[in-house]
Amino acid sequence: MTIRASIREVSLLALRERLREGSRLPPGILHALREDGRSGAQDLARQILARRRADQAESRRLMRLCVHERSARAEGFTLVAGVDEAGMAPLAGPVVAAAALLPDGFRPRGLDDSKKLDAPTRERLAAEVKVGAVAWAVGLAEVEEIDRLNIFHAGLLAMRRAVQALSVVPDLLLVDARKIPALPMPQRPLIHGDALSLSIAAASVLAKTHRDALMQRFEGDYPGYGLAQHKGYPTPEHLAALLRLGPSPIHRRSFEPVRALLEDRPRQRDLFS
Repeated sequence: MTIRASIREVSLLALRERLREGSRLPPGILHALREDGRSGAQDLARQILARRRADQAESRRLMRLCVHERSARAEGFTLVAGVDEAGMAPLAGPVVAAAALLPDGFRPRGLDDSKKLDAPTRERLAAEVKVGAVAWAVGLAEVEEIDRLNIFHAGLLAMRRAVQALSVVPDLLLVDARKIPALPMPQRPLIHGDALSLSIAAASVLAKTHRDALMQRFEGDYPGYGLAQHKGYPTPEHLAALLRLGPSPIHRRSFEPVRALLEDRPRQRDLFS
C-alpha cells in the first residue's frame, strides 16, 4: 500500500491524535500530506513540520546542557552527579537538596532549571529522572538546623546528606554555585548551574518537587498559613497569617519577620507592612 493510500485508510483526525500523543507516524507521511490537496492535510503537514523543528531545537538545547558532563567524561570521570537545593528563602520548612547521577545519553525532554518549569512539568520530569537515573537521593536540613547553623551552612549540610545518600558513589560532583565541605570526591561549582548542567537541573527538579510535597503535608499539620500554596515563601498571604496566628513549629526563628514576632512585638506592624 502506498503512503497516499494509507492516508485514505487512516483518517486525518486519527493522524492528528497520534501527533498530539507523540506517537510514531508512518514513514514518508509528511511528503504524502504535502502532496494531498485537502486543506486539512496541508494543515497537518505544517503541524508535523513544526513538531519536528521543535524536537530538533529541544535536542540541541539538551546537548548544550550536557556540555559539562561530556567534558568531565572526556577527562575520565564516569560517574558525574549534579547537586542542587530548594528552599533557601522561605520563612518555613526545611531546606531540601538532591543529587542526581544520570547515564550518558539520558536527556528527558523539557528538563531545565526547576524555577523555569510549572508544577505538572516538574512532577513529570521528577518521575522520569527517578526511573532513568543511575542513582538519585535527597537530603534535608531541618528548621532547627537552619536556625542553629544559618541558612547557607544548612543548605550545604542538606547537599552533603543528599550526596552521601546516593547508592552509587560519584567520582565528580557538579554543584550549583558552591562547593560542599567534608566530601572526598572532586567538585566543580557552576554559577547558575541549574541552567547550565543537565545533572544539576535534574537535581533541582528533584529537590523542588520533594520540598513542595513536604509543604503540602505540613498544610494538614499547621492549617491556616496556606503552606500548600506559597510553600513557606514570604507572600502577603503568608505574612498576614503569621501576624494573625504567630509562628508554627516549622517557622524559621532566625528569619525576619518571624524573629520579630517572637522578640519585639511593637515592631511587627512595620516589618509586616
